[in-house]
Amino acid sequence: MAKGRPSVVAQPKAGGGQGARVRQKRTIAHNRAARHNYEIEETWEAGIELTGTEVKSIRERPCQISDSFCIVRGGELFLVGVHIHPYSNGGVWNVDPDRRRRLLMHRRQIDAIDQRMKTKGVALVPLELYFDERNRVKLRVGMGRGKKLYDKRRDMAKRDTEREVQRALKARVR
Repeated sequence: MAKGRPSVVAQPKAGGGQGARVRQKRTIAHNRAARHNYEIEETWEAGIELTGTEVKSIRERPCQISDSFCIVRGGELFLVGVHIHPYSNGGVWNVDPDRRRRLLMHRRQIDAIDQRMKTKGVALVPLELYFDERNRVKLRVGMGRGKKLYDKRRDMAKRDTEREVQRALKARVR
């Protein structure tokens, strides 16, 4: 062992033996229209404040985030327009399926997002709702600048040409 350098021995994590199952994120809902309508510049991960019956409902069946958006009010970030179906066994504990839900982010991040949203043509768009490694519901949000119609057409033409190139390469290999 070299002098002045501590020896590093890799220790297995507690409970992480040979047969340990590695959990990965599990997507609940994906907003495909967001990438079509906005040019996403930067993304963040945010927690979402839900009740117990809402989480059970999300596990039961997926929710819809395609027509939703985020706003900043009073220094807090809110998710508006998400419909989470009432839990089938919820009874009186079910909440309004279309209510505003608070997003959980660091204060500095919220302040930076608020400053950037004050410019014209910029919006905070939900991209993906998922369960993370610890089975917590997370939301990936992106700062997007609205695309013009000609930008959308250009992107569609670019995708079509890439698809044709891939087809030609595949046919050539055969």
